[in-house]
Amino acid sequence: MPLFPSTPRRALAALALAVVALTAPVGAATAAPSAAGAAPSPARAAEPTRVAVSAVDLDGPAVSEVKVTVTNTGPDRMRGLKVSFRGPAGWAVQPSVAAVPEAVRPGASATAAFRIQVPERRPGFTLRTFTATATYQGGDGRGGATGSRVERSGPVLARLSDAYDNVGATDEGNTAPGDFDGEGNSFSTQKLAAAGLAPGAPVTALGASLSWPAAAPGTKNNASAKGQAVQLSGQGKRLVFLGSGAGLGATGTATVIYTDGTSTSGAIGFPNWSFQEATAHGATLVASTDGRNRPDGYGNAGTAYRVFAHSVELDPAKRVELVVLPANGSVRLFDLAIAP
Repeated sequence: MPLFPSTPRRALAALALAVVALTAPVGAATAAPSAAGAAPSPARAAEPTRVAVSAVDLDGPAVSEVKVTVTNTGPDRMRGLKVSFRGPAGWAVQPSVAAVPEAVRPGASATAAFRIQVPERRPGFTLRTFTATATYQGGDGRGGATGSRVERSGPVLARLSDAYDNVGATDEGNTAPGDFDGEGNSFSTQKLAAAGLAPGAPVTALGASLSWPAAAPGTKNNASAKGQAVQLSGQGKRLVFLGSGAGLGATGTATVIYTDGTSTSGAIGFPNWSFQEATAHGATLVASTDGRNRPDGYGNAGTAYRVFAHSVELDPAKRVELVVLPANGSVRLFDLAIAP
């Protein structure tokens, strides 16, 4: 079965050929080709070949055109250039490889066109990664280079509190609204305050300055992580999450997107709020409270119910634009902040 069943035969034949354009920037230096077998200049070899992927129209179902531009930043002519392109798993691409017959002189670029079958949009926030790989001889002498583009779609929340969907703390005099663990249990507001976590109180963890939610007892004060995207601006060494686990497997991957479009991902996890090793999943204990509130009132005195911190490393040279939360509802988040 053809990749694009609705495409006419002539169009399919045309797709088998890459659309290739060679361009040289106005005023760009055109270095003379080196002698056969000559080693690239050490000074220029430090500049890797640039591979850029154009924007992808995600308004599917449709077939979108994507252009990949390869720029020769090396001192020698680039020969035998081939470009491959791929999108998310299952997205059909034509052609699979685009060959550039002409040599690309230093400072010039070659552009190859591909078509990719885009499915219907999913609800919620999504990240789509598209990757292009170039192989060649000459140029910067490395023999290959890769470039990628991350496209995103869906809503972005202005702050984490906009994702609050769970009542995690209640007053001991009115425990009925609580349901941190899915069984109607919750933290005691009084016991949290005794541990330094009064509503709105500052919290320091893993080098970050966070805050305990200022929500009133019996109201929503934490977010079940479901892959939501949350705006966050700043620079630093790590992104710190304040939370706890509503189960034994409260783990997932958090993704940080920077203002330049690049991203960093890292695994985070919290132990269950009770009855699990405090260092499980690499977490750090922040506070421990005595007992919990049950639907029929305060109970379980002498048992610890806990709050933890975890973090993902950041590129300190880049500015954070937004954070994509893990897709695991057992991960419950109270706050997040960047540690300088």
